[in-house]
Amino acid sequence: MTDHDLPENEQESTTTHFGYQEVPEAEKEKLVRGVFSSVASSYDLMNDLMSLGVHRLWKRYTVDLARPRPGQQVLDLAGGTGDLAALLYKRLQPNGRIVVSDINPEMLAVGEKRLADKGMLAGVEFVEANAEELPFPDQQFDLVTLAFGIRNMTHPERALAEIYRVLKVGGRALILEFSHPRWPGLQQIYDLYSFNILPKIGEIVAKDRDSYQYLVESIRRFPDQDTFRMMMEDAGFARVDVHNLSGGIVAIHRGFRLD
Repeated sequence: MTDHDLPENEQESTTTHFGYQEVPEAEKEKLVRGVFSSVASSYDLMNDLMSLGVHRLWKRYTVDLARPRPGQQVLDLAGGTGDLAALLYKRLQPNGRIVVSDINPEMLAVGEKRLADKGMLAGVEFVEANAEELPFPDQQFDLVTLAFGIRNMTHPERALAEIYRVLKVGGRALILEFSHPRWPGLQQIYDLYSFNILPKIGEIVAKDRDSYQYLVESIRRFPDQDTFRMMMEDAGFARVDVHNLSGGIVAIHRGFRLD
């Protein structure tokens, strides 16, 4: 007898990781939504505190590497609070278009307010969507960016396939994500900081230790640079290169759609 022969409530459920926990696959999206709903209002402040402001340099370098041009169509996935969108906006004028997409409406609300305050809403759309099932036509965008979001997805490989699908031929995707330190001795220092200090900062500033404990754990569960490069190649991307920043604590993976 196979699982398909069993009643639905007796079939074995597929599990996935949520930090270091194993949870039913169907529940992960809801759990991730809950994490970011909880931290949305303090997300940018926490990023500054946790990285000592260096995340801003990582994002600027990502945009420099992306080389957006005036008039292009850009999709910023997991764009939440609008950091990358604000940097991209200046490069795309006049007549450029940015779609900021995120699974979490609270994060999108923060991002929309931020860009409105900067006078950057012309040509910008905010779309609540799951990156694994994007509501956009094939080959619509010249550039897709994704910063610190893919590790939270239930099926990263599906997100990569969707990114490839919506890119124009000749388009490129840049994925900025926490990765695996390359410098000797850095991993031990990084672990000490991540597991002992970051959740404490989350407890004090965001009043939410558990969410930041999850975020630390999700970073450790994410594949290393070489493995993720191969995942992008499996999704169809060509000329995939890796740019390690801060000793490999974060990495940018860049790939192109050539057919």
